[in-house]
Amino acid sequence: MHSTISRKRLTGALAAGLLVCATGAMAQGRTLTAQDYAQAERFMSYNTAPLVDHDVQRVKWLDDTHFWYIDHDAGGDHAMTMDTATGKAAPAFDQAKLAAALGKATGKPVQANKLPPRGFDFSVGKDGSYDVALMGKHYLCDLKGAGECTAKAKAKTGDEPGIVSPDKTKEAFIRDWNLWVRDLATGKETRLTTDGVQDFGYATDNAGWIHTNRAVLNWSPDSKKIATYQQDQRGVGEMYTVQTKVGHPVLDAWKYPLPGDEKVFMIEPVVIDVAAHKVVRLKIDPQQRLSSLCDDISCNSDGQWSDLKWSPDSKTFAMVNSSRDRKQVWYRVANADTGAVRTAFDEQVATYYESGHGEVNWQYLPKANEAVWPSERNDWNNLYLYNLKTGKAIHPITSGDGNVTEVLHLDHHARELWFVGVGKVPGVNPYYRQFWKVGLDGGKPVLLTPEDADHSISMSPDGKTFVDSWSTPTTPPVTVLRSSADGRVIATVAKADITRLKAAGWVPPIPFTVKARDGKTELYGMMFKPSHFDPAKKYPVIDYVYPGPQTGSVRGRSFLASRGDNQALAELGFIVVALDGMGTPWRSASFHHTWYGDMGDNTLPDQVAGIKELAQRYSWIDINRVGIWGHSGGGNTTADAMFRYPDFFKVGWAESGNHDNRNYENDWGEKYQGLLVTNKDGTTNYDNQANQDLAKHLKGRLMLVHGTIDDNVPIDETYLVAEALIKANRDFDMLIIPNVHHGYAAATPYATRRRWDYFVQYLAGNTPPKEYELKKWPWF
Repeated sequence: MHSTISRKRLTGALAAGLLVCATGAMAQGRTLTAQDYAQAERFMSYNTAPLVDHDVQRVKWLDDTHFWYIDHDAGGDHAMTMDTATGKAAPAFDQAKLAAALGKATGKPVQANKLPPRGFDFSVGKDGSYDVALMGKHYLCDLKGAGECTAKAKAKTGDEPGIVSPDKTKEAFIRDWNLWVRDLATGKETRLTTDGVQDFGYATDNAGWIHTNRAVLNWSPDSKKIATYQQDQRGVGEMYTVQTKVGHPVLDAWKYPLPGDEKVFMIEPVVIDVAAHKVVRLKIDPQQRLSSLCDDISCNSDGQWSDLKWSPDSKTFAMVNSSRDRKQVWYRVANADTGAVRTAFDEQVATYYESGHGEVNWQYLPKANEAVWPSERNDWNNLYLYNLKTGKAIHPITSGDGNVTEVLHLDHHARELWFVGVGKVPGVNPYYRQFWKVGLDGGKPVLLTPEDADHSISMSPDGKTFVDSWSTPTTPPVTVLRSSADGRVIATVAKADITRLKAAGWVPPIPFTVKARDGKTELYGMMFKPSHFDPAKKYPVIDYVYPGPQTGSVRGRSFLASRGDNQALAELGFIVVALDGMGTPWRSASFHHTWYGDMGDNTLPDQVAGIKELAQRYSWIDINRVGIWGHSGGGNTTADAMFRYPDFFKVGWAESGNHDNRNYENDWGEKYQGLLVTNKDGTTNYDNQANQDLAKHLKGRLMLVHGTIDDNVPIDETYLVAEALIKANRDFDMLIIPNVHHGYAAATPYATRRRWDYFVQYLAGNTPPKEYELKKWPWF
């Protein structure tokens, strides 16, 4: 269900399929050629994205007044830096010299004009040298003179990933279930804890679908203390995958609790004095390993415990703990020296609590003894100022319609706060992100990004400036540097140019609105038509779907040269739609929580209603030929659609679906479906979302797809549906991909081509070309 891709590389790019003949014969259509598929492939992101010039995709702050970014044009990628004081940009380094030096250090050629789309970063030392991260390895580069890079020395006894202290002198890491610290200058390693044992270790990064050897912890601002936890996963049920190879298969087993399990992950918060090697255990009962925002206790890739925030003086910190069902959260303040904990206040809700969309938005103001608290109590996520002495709300900081999605900066002295919000300006697309400043003590929020567009914000560490890249799905980005005081544009960083993209035949998506299931609520979607569209023809429809609750089908409202393979599929003779139905985020709480406790809803009533409305609006939509596909939660929805609406959806392609959340990690299902309750007659409150119980209703053509070592959504989810279909004597197709995780890695082009073939053959009634080979994705 999670939309992350696999972090392990594919060990074998094999695919095995079980194909069972479907009932009924398709009418003979036309035969597509390799040239037709090549035309579709032109619209894949690896072909379209390089044709967009000056679209600033990556911004990284070097310090308060300098950031680096990648500019791109027909000549390649250009690493640039900008000085916020002057607004002047310059090359970040001599790329040819760096490429040559890295090539010599790695023994592999490095292209000077092409920077990796991921896995590349750098910082500048006081001596002018560069610390370069390249695909998981670090190099120290001196570009003076001829230029030379040397690999950074490895740890003396291990290479465990560490979390670096704020003063950059040491890093903390896990070894043998205990926490250690490594001096970055000398490599000396010191063990900080001694009582960590198997399945009861410190800073453990295991949330079921995530299981790594990275530590999860928060350094104090003075780099003297570490706040983390000892995680108890003893007795927690296990999950298994089996990797295929010649000889004995490789079994992987790890802790993975399910809804209803008595034993789930529990944590005991601790504070560690690094110099004294002293562990202070907080005076609080063991807590659920949960977040107020995401599924993992660490919502970002930085290894931070997201619901814990230190005071500036490193003496105290605040943390938010959640109940197992997410219906109650507690705001607590802890003394880092004594371990004393005080619960300042709590909030209880009817469905589930969330502190934001993209950021944990609560804040800690220890000097004022106050807190900033997000709440959906008025049906929108607004911010409230709380008194930590009384535990009472002082007043709202924001109010009215629209959500505060991300708090990006808090100035404790000026008592001002900067946040990203959606839906707060009437008449503006409710999904467009805009940036605001507001005072904690009252006053109207100030809009800093007035353009009617979606704004992507990167704020300087000191909060004085920010980079704003704004665009719409049909207009390319403009990237500017702005003042945080009033939104004034200090400098233009870049203006994207899509001349080359248009020359290649690109067509923009078509935003549309339709009514939801209730006939009143406005829903927003995007439509993709063939570039050779003929309004006199009738086109079958493919519904690309992701049901939520954590995201939707449309994949954002900023400019993208390609949104997945939506336009590529359209080129093969389809109308492709993506619609954010009720139950997806960014709108009101009541919209987002529409089908809480009934995950089998999957926005499907809205998908059906929306497609029917589009068919009434446009004569070229063939309502009798509707297909659907999705991955993960979208795979669940696809199978669900084929079973619940068998006369409406004719063809479905279901990838890696979590078809019954009783077989998926507990923190997901228990948040959106509730705690598992088994009735006296054996029925449960999870029965309404179990796809295998509906499989007997299948009439159309369904393909089930899954990777054999998927450690996010285990493959037995798909096997449950396959078994039910066999018992019901229903024809279906299956594609099992050996040795891949939740994402299909190097097998992705193969799976994509097979999906194109499936819709071409069974929805359009045409014949695909034989074994067309898509280009390998550049990041595999």
